[in-house]
Amino acid sequence: MSGARGGAARTLRVPGRHGYAAEFSPYLPGRLACATAQHYGIAGCGTLLVLDQDESGLRVFRSFDWNDGLFDVTWSENNEHVYREHSQEVYSVDWSQTRGEQLVVSGSWDQSVKVWDPTIGKSLCTFRGHESVIYSTIWSPHIPGCFASASGDQTLRIWDVKTTGVRIVIPAHQAEVLSCDWCKYNENLLVTGAVDCSLRGWDLRNVRQPVFELLGHTYAIRRVKFSPFHASLLASCSYDFTVRFWNFSRPDPLLETVEHHTEFTCGLDLSLQSPTQVADCSWDETIKIYDPACLAAPA
Repeated sequence: MSGARGGAARTLRVPGRHGYAAEFSPYLPGRLACATAQHYGIAGCGTLLVLDQDESGLRVFRSFDWNDGLFDVTWSENNEHVYREHSQEVYSVDWSQTRGEQLVVSGSWDQSVKVWDPTIGKSLCTFRGHESVIYSTIWSPHIPGCFASASGDQTLRIWDVKTTGVRIVIPAHQAEVLSCDWCKYNENLLVTGAVDCSLRGWDLRNVRQPVFELLGHTYAIRRVKFSPFHASLLASCSYDFTVRFWNFSRPDPLLETVEHHTEFTCGLDLSLQSPTQVADCSWDETIKIYDPACLAAPA
């Protein structure tokens, strides 16, 4: 099934800004942050947009300009901070959501991962081992101090802050791995999305082969997100301009394909407040919030 049939998308066009990442606020319903860059992130500056929804659509609540392109965004409970330790682009950032932790993890094209305590002006530790650029870093929502990273070296790696070393190395794809996410309902399940157009699920108790593989995208998968409301549902967006929704427990897993962008779709998030609401952003200078049909009436 194609198209956003669950209702028309609320769209904001931001001329001269190409979308890289979108994330709903975990605190305020309907609020969205979007990281953007000029000139497709190759050169120029960036803008962080904070958006609100109302009956007329999307509007800009606040915007923050930056000297360089912005490639990822995460919400925090603290005030703004600026850290300068990575030697190349920081492509991924994530705020820990596990109880009692106030840590940020960042992944960079300098092949390192750093963990930060926002109350301290420097990183707590640096993790090395990846042999290529790091595209994605994500905290476990279940295990304190544990995070995953995905890299151009074709691996998914699981790390532990307490040991400052890698716990598991998974040869996830025979291609660059651009995104990973941790299942909200299963502490052992992660998903990866890669340049080979496939999504693969990994059970950390046995990583010799994936527990599922989802095929359908025709270009590299830029971002993948598990649903916060449905244990076997996830979404992915791609350089093929589409967002696809999957139920990996079904023999025919593809639920819906939404094609409402005219360029690479890079940012994707599922609302923590509304079971049906999705946000995405694209290099076509638009940000959209919508309710896909498969989430409005999940199987």
